[in-house]
Amino acid sequence: MDKIKVIHIITLLELGGAQQNTLYTCEHLNKNNFEAILICGKGGILDKKTKNIKTYFIPELIRKISPLYDLIALIKIYKILKKEKPDIIHTHSSKAGILGRWAAYIYNKFEIRSASWRTKSQIRIKVIHTFHGFAFHDYQNWLIRKFYILLERWTAKISDSLIAVSRENISKGLKNKIGTKEKYTLIRSGIKLQDYTIETDIKQKKRQFGINDENVVGMVACFKPQKAPLDFIKTAELVCRELPDTKFMLIGDGILKKQINGSIKKLSLEKNFILTGWRQDVNEIIKIFDIFVLTSLWEGLPRVIIEAMATGIPVVATYVDGTREVVREGLTGFIVKPHETEKMAERILRLLKNSELRQNFSREARKLTAEFDIDLMVAQQEKLYLPRPF
Repeated sequence: MDKIKVIHIITLLELGGAQQNTLYTCEHLNKNNFEAILICGKGGILDKKTKNIKTYFIPELIRKISPLYDLIALIKIYKILKKEKPDIIHTHSSKAGILGRWAAYIYNKFEIRSASWRTKSQIRIKVIHTFHGFAFHDYQNWLIRKFYILLERWTAKISDSLIAVSRENISKGLKNKIGTKEKYTLIRSGIKLQDYTIETDIKQKKRQFGINDENVVGMVACFKPQKAPLDFIKTAELVCRELPDTKFMLIGDGILKKQINGSIKKLSLEKNFILTGWRQDVNEIIKIFDIFVLTSLWEGLPRVIIEAMATGIPVVATYVDGTREVVREGLTGFIVKPHETEKMAERILRLLKNSELRQNFSREARKLTAEFDIDLMVAQQEKLYLPRPF
């Protein structure tokens, strides 16, 4: 049997779950059965991780809507498809998901029209998209939200399969008439579980950041509005009123960095906060956290929560989307509504003051992470790619 050629398309290789999982899939598909190729924008922190993957960088493939750049990116993706003639394209993220799937649609229309009847079924590209979360959310202008929903609805019609990382995303998609139930498959966003059970010298790791015996509350996130990092700082200020020696660690970077620094200074929290920037050793740093926090306004299924739970760190997070499926209130962590900083601070204080409760949460959290193994994720994707449907 000839190898099945799969092209993965993603907008930017930022240090996020969707990006890391896409790279891992490209590298770990069964090489006896599959040939993997990657198309992505240029300028992401993970660009250098593509050295073992055949990669096409498209500078015009950017997050921001730009009619000119989007058209150029669409044409470039189409030309790559025409050159590579893949059997499958698998798109990720909103922008790449839209452009990649319509490029495949155009390819299928033109190439099949010009082919003989004997080869039509052999050259058609199968189109798969993974929703790692939706581009539309409740915090948008209603007109923009409606536009994104319609765009996803139209594009789902030209998709053969839709993967969701959480049941909540499937429900949300169907509620908004994006695709049909038969098109959806649930494949969890995976992590390398053994990376979060490795032995780490916690005291030494703390010393790297100037931490001694203080409690540590941490968050890992891109500094963008979706993650609401300013809420994390407001929560920290409330916690410090009662436990002033608590350290707060924020791992990440992004467009809100200036506002974050300003808020920390305004609230006189300079001695309490540690901003690390993006780090490649998150699996080690996270072990020094006493509590993991995520203040997101919307999500697909946040990979960092699974990482925290696999490490055995209690979680306090916002009750949104896929988070609801993994953070069980009073069992593996606490959940609050977005922007409920006072309630979040109260839950953090309750955990910091009760080591037995933290241990109970830690034990239960580890039990729930088995289905999030990244190699299981790859195997499930391979099953979706097979048998060859052409």
